[in-house]
Amino acid sequence: MSRCYTQITLADRRRLQQLMTAKVSINEMARLLGRHRSTIYREIRRNTFHDRELPDYEGYYSTLANDLARERRCRLRKLRRHPDLREEVISQLKARWSPEQIAGRLVSDGVSLVRVCKETIYRFIYNKEDYGLGLYHYLPEARRKRRPLRSRKPRDGAFPSTHRISERPDIVGQRLQFGHWEGDLMIFERPFGQANITSLVERKSRYLVLIKNPSRHSGPIMDKIIRSFSPLPAFARRSFTFDRRTEFAGFRALEDGIGASSWFCDPSAPSQKGTVENTNKRLRRYLPGNTDLMSVSQRDLTTLTRHLNNQPRKCLGYKTPAEVFMANLHGSA
Repeated sequence: MSRCYTQITLADRRRLQQLMTAKVSINEMARLLGRHRSTIYREIRRNTFHDRELPDYEGYYSTLANDLARERRCRLRKLRRHPDLREEVISQLKARWSPEQIAGRLVSDGVSLVRVCKETIYRFIYNKEDYGLGLYHYLPEARRKRRPLRSRKPRDGAFPSTHRISERPDIVGQRLQFGHWEGDLMIFERPFGQANITSLVERKSRYLVLIKNPSRHSGPIMDKIIRSFSPLPAFARRSFTFDRRTEFAGFRALEDGIGASSWFCDPSAPSQKGTVENTNKRLRRYLPGNTDLMSVSQRDLTTLTRHLNNQPRKCLGYKTPAEVFMANLHGSA
């Protein structure tokens, strides 16, 4: 079998139709055509004729399959046939616009006579000919490989029922025990990139920790939490309560790294971690959504947390979060 991939030709499709009629196995068809079996699977799946109104005619027909493949390639090449439109799409992607925003703006502006849908833009980004441009870096998730449409895994799989907030011990909800934290992610406007901030608040003392992240990938976010909390004794980092963002899907690393349990709010119920939500509202005075985090260092965030942790709070009897945190940390509360 040749290692150099070439497109399936009409002659290949005619031979494939004959083999399918003879009910030859996929592996044998691949061997006879000198192709990988995955190539044969894809060809049959993509180019088999389906019509609910004509079920008796359903099947693989070489000429029709060739026409379907040619039409699909023409759609994929629309941005290559129209270089001005292609440059406009690339420019907007680099400005951190999503494919949906780009496609919608082309329609609303009415400037370009040629329109593209978001699917065409996604295919342009990930097709073999233009993949070298690295345009996937400008997408919200910056995935190197495209996730198939509608294949997103349900979040219940990432956040099992044993970690629901309803399973969290009452002593945590009643703020009777020190060392239980709430965490959230502060997101900023897309043109400023993927940088974000993890905000963490200790429930009993309201002590705040801010961690700057360069991206929204779960692994690095959890690694930074582990590094920040490792110096604390175990009783000061017993558990964390998050919402169901995919950025917190790597929560098991916290248990392995620092022995901390993780709990997750119910879907669409951010009020179940109201301490950090209210703290984030306070933080937005200093870090509004249009803040460019490129100009904000971790040292700046540490200075901000020191400022907030030294403000007296009514819910603490007008003590400061820093005072209450240190008192609990040294066992005098």
